[in-house]
Amino acid sequence: MSIKIAQIGCGYWGINLFRVFSQVGQVSHLIELDSSLKEKVKKINPKTAFTDNWKEVVQSPEVDAVVIATPAGSHYQLAWEALNQGKHVLVEKPLAMTTEQASQLIQLAESKNRVLMVGHTFLYNRAVLILRDLVQSGEIGKVYYAYSQRLNLGRVRQDVNAMWNLAPHDVSIMVFVLGQEPKFVSATGQSYLQPGLHDVVFMTLGFENGVMAHIHVSWLDPNKIRQMTVVGDRKMVVYNDMIESKIAIYDNGIQRKDPHAPLEGFDNFGAWQLSLRPGDIALPKIDFKEPLQVEASHFLECIRRGQKPLTDGYNGLTVVKVLEAAQRSLEHGGGCEEIR
Repeated sequence: MSIKIAQIGCGYWGINLFRVFSQVGQVSHLIELDSSLKEKVKKINPKTAFTDNWKEVVQSPEVDAVVIATPAGSHYQLAWEALNQGKHVLVEKPLAMTTEQASQLIQLAESKNRVLMVGHTFLYNRAVLILRDLVQSGEIGKVYYAYSQRLNLGRVRQDVNAMWNLAPHDVSIMVFVLGQEPKFVSATGQSYLQPGLHDVVFMTLGFENGVMAHIHVSWLDPNKIRQMTVVGDRKMVVYNDMIESKIAIYDNGIQRKDPHAPLEGFDNFGAWQLSLRPGDIALPKIDFKEPLQVEASHFLECIRRGQKPLTDGYNGLTVVKVLEAAQRSLEHGGGCEEIR
């Protein structure tokens, strides 16, 4: 089954989407306002028609699916128009800027029986899948807490703050790895470069089982860091996307001398002493494949088979709910906000 794809937007990330969809599918149209990109596009795929009229393309019966890689504030309108015309849709993160908008897109996709997918690319990263399996299988034991850093210098956005730009990745990974949605969030940050747009944000997520998670994002940092740590009562795992050995499993921790000693009584003091349990560090071999290519292939396969994507509309809605609540916290001095 040949699926004709139209892509809207070909900026910093859009050019990568265009490249992989040209490899795994048929991109018939590319809609981009910047005509200077035309030659660059032709070098990647000379068969793609280059235009600036997105409405005409979206309404075309020759187009089966639409890939949206535009500024976040336009995602809702473009996705709505495409779904309303009966197209399957892949939207770059975030799905929308409000939970109401995200919910409306889900309802429209279901009413039209069309695939709605969100570009949470890291959920197609083999290292993240291994991290999820380590947590969900119980290998690291009971999860105590997790934290992540997504930092770099540059790519300062003018349409959204650093949280909306960077944190969708980490929120989607946290929810995926822990297997549950957070119940509350608090967020603090500062705007240094542009009034009203936070350049650095610190988020804290609380989960029902007592697990705490911390997310630090910034586009004003001297180092490029893409790292997440999950601490369990048996083992600890570090996922570092910037190095070849992306997963490191630390078989060590802190333990009581006698884990079965009862809580009551002074006579048990010695058994309750804590000690360091040293262990080995394992670096599992990862058969790595470009996550973006996996994501693109998955989108086309879901269309062909009528399947639900891993990162479907509901997955996108979860992330938007967290970010929307975190934005409220940012605007109200960092107070705790319920995610609803």
